[in-house]
Amino acid sequence: MKIILVNYRYFISGGPERYLFNIKGLLEENGHTVIPFSIKSSLNKPSDYEEYFLDPVGAGDEVYFGQIKNDAKTVVKSFSRMFYSLEAKKKLGKLIEDTKPDLIYVLHYQNKISASIFDAAVKHKVPVIHRISDFGQICANALFFRPRQKDICERCLQGSKINAVVNKCVYDSYIYSALKASSIELQRFLNITKKVNAFVVPSKFTLSKLKESGFPNSKLVHIPTYFNFQSITNGSPVEYLPFAVYIGRIESEKGLLTLVKAFENTNFNLKIIGFSATGYEAELKEYLKDKKHNIEFLGKMDFGEIQTYLSQCLFTIVPSEWYDNFPNTILESFAFKKCVVATNTGSLKEIVVNNETGILFELKSVDDLKRKIEILFNNQALSIALGDNAYNKLVTEFSAGLHFAKLMELFEKTVASY
Repeated sequence: MKIILVNYRYFISGGPERYLFNIKGLLEENGHTVIPFSIKSSLNKPSDYEEYFLDPVGAGDEVYFGQIKNDAKTVVKSFSRMFYSLEAKKKLGKLIEDTKPDLIYVLHYQNKISASIFDAAVKHKVPVIHRISDFGQICANALFFRPRQKDICERCLQGSKINAVVNKCVYDSYIYSALKASSIELQRFLNITKKVNAFVVPSKFTLSKLKESGFPNSKLVHIPTYFNFQSITNGSPVEYLPFAVYIGRIESEKGLLTLVKAFENTNFNLKIIGFSATGYEAELKEYLKDKKHNIEFLGKMDFGEIQTYLSQCLFTIVPSEWYDNFPNTILESFAFKKCVVATNTGSLKEIVVNNETGILFELKSVDDLKRKIEILFNNQALSIALGDNAYNKLVTEFSAGLHFAKLMELFEKTVASY
C-alpha cells in the first residue's frame, strides 16, 4: 500500500513525532511505501519528498509558535494556515497526482498546515484517516484547560466557542483566542468529519469527548499507541535507585507546581527532564529558591539521553492537571519496568491501573501525591513489583504487532470500501 503521512513537523520534538517516525518505520518494514507531507525546516530529517513540503511560516528553524518573529508576512501566512491554506491544498494535490497514493494518514495539521488538505484529498478521490491525539478539533487551546484559572474546562465542548475568548484560552489573548475559536467553527462549517473516512483515537477517554462533541460514532476507532522497543539504545541494566523522574513539557497544565510542592521539605530526590517555551521553568525555580528540596532541573533531552534516567529511577510521575492524552512517557516508563504515579483523571486511568502498574493520586492534591510517593520510596519491593506488572501490560496490550494489525485492518477496510 502507498500511504501519504501528514504531520506539521518532520523532526522529533516530543512524543507525537516519535509516533510519526515509529509508524513510518513500522509500515516500511512491512513492505508499504510511506510518503511524508510536512513543512520545510532546517531541523527536518532528510526526505525525497521535501520539494512538496510547505514553506515555513517563519525562518524554518523554530519549534514552537512563540519563537516565530512576527511581521506582516508571517502574520498573513499564520492566518491562512490556521483557517484555509491554498498553498497546502495545492501542494498536497500535486503530491497526490505525482505519487498516486492509496490512502492519506493525517496526524497533526492544526494551525500549521490547515484543513484545506482534506479538500485536496476529496478532489483527487483519495480516502483519509485522521489520528486525533488532542482536543484541537473541539477546544481552542486543545487542552480543555483554562490557563489563567488553571483548571479543567469543558465549556466549549457543547457550549459556544465564545467561552474560549472570554477566558483568553490561547496565549492569554482575546485576539488569538477568537482566531482559534473561529478556525474551529470554520472546520465545522467545512464538514471536516464528512471528508474524513475514519478517526483513529489512542484514548477511550478522548474518543468519548469527540463523540460527545458530535463526531459520528461510526467513524471513531480506538487504537492505542504502542512502544517501539527498537528505540532503546541504552544497554545499561535496569536499576532501582532512590529518585523519581518527571519527563515532559514544563508548563502549568502539566501539574509541575503540585509536583514540586509534594517533594518540598522532604529528602526525596526528583529529576525533572523537559523544556518550557513560556518561561514556566523559571517560575518554578523562583518558587523553590528559598525552600528545602532535592529537585534537579536537567533540561531538554533526546530519548537516548532520557533512557539513562529511565533505566535507573525508582518510578516516574505524570502529575497532569489537564486531560493528558495517552502520554508516551508512560509507555516509555513501562518499557524500563518502572511504575508510574499519575493523576486520577482523563486517559491516565486507562494506562496506569491503580496498585497494579502504578499508583493514582487525586487531581491537584499535594498531600495525596506526597503520600503516594512516600509509599514507593519506602517500599522498593512494591515499586519493582508494580514495574514488572507495567512491563507485562506494555508487551501484551501496547505492542507494535497489535497496533499494526489494527491499523492495517482499518486501512484495508477503508481503501476497499472507498
